[in-house]
Amino acid sequence: MNDIELNIEGNNETAERKRNEEVKDEWINYDVDGDPKISVSNLNVWYGEERAIKDISIDIPKKSVTAIIGPSGCGKSTFLRCINRMNDRIRNAKIDGSIRFDGTEIYQNNLNLVELRRKVGMVFQNPNPFPKSIRDNVLYAPRKHGYIEKNFLEKILGRTKQKEKNILEKSLKQAALWDEVKNRLDDNALGLSGGQQQRLCIARCLAVDPEVILMDEPASSLDPIATSKIEDLIVSLSNNYTVIVVTHNMQQAARISDQTAVFLTGGELVEYDETTKIFENPESKRVEDYITGRFG
Repeated sequence: MNDIELNIEGNNETAERKRNEEVKDEWINYDVDGDPKISVSNLNVWYGEERAIKDISIDIPKKSVTAIIGPSGCGKSTFLRCINRMNDRIRNAKIDGSIRFDGTEIYQNNLNLVELRRKVGMVFQNPNPFPKSIRDNVLYAPRKHGYIEKNFLEKILGRTKQKEKNILEKSLKQAALWDEVKNRLDDNALGLSGGQQQRLCIARCLAVDPEVILMDEPASSLDPIATSKIEDLIVSLSNNYTVIVVTHNMQQAARISDQTAVFLTGGELVEYDETTKIFENPESKRVEDYITGRFG
């Protein structure tokens, strides 16, 4: 057998070994300090006959940034949408398992979904501001869901306007947008740049005082300068909120997250640990190959 044949045979054996790699419990049982904000147990998701998530169990710590990475089609966004039950809207989706938010099961019957989605906000891949003013975008949910009193006495005393002003300013400041828009609050939000629109969507999410913020590729459609602002904002938000970010950008995950979960093909959680450990010394050979760009 010549050197080329030996090399091919060796490569085939290595590839087969990686395909058959068994995920060890210690690779995914990341020890969260204190009670987790989100605790997922044996989560499975099917779209019709196709399985999108396979037996995922993971604890998400409070007031930190957790990055979810992996190749396209590995179930990252599906997992994210399970946390505020947005997959309920998909007709052929079947969800099995448990997700607890501060110890309360969110897949119980008669759960108040409006309240859940207030506490667990969502920021999507592409900015989606309403075709309204900047002011009306931020105040839309507080007005709609009654977080701002509108009774006669409140109006007479001017308290309603003051509450709206406080929410507006606080949310835009938290989203690092206030200084850029404070003199144009009645302008149409669609006139903002892409990066500003995304930060406005984050402000809109913050306006109802969530506890968890889910972000699905929040900077994928933005230029490098706008992306940098979003990344700085995510790190800042983790001081007060639990942030979970799906991203294809591994350098971004390394920059902004405290811990990283790696999903691979078939909706399988393969490794979950501190971000520095995942990127510098992963346990799984498949994760190492994904991180180093050998596949994915």
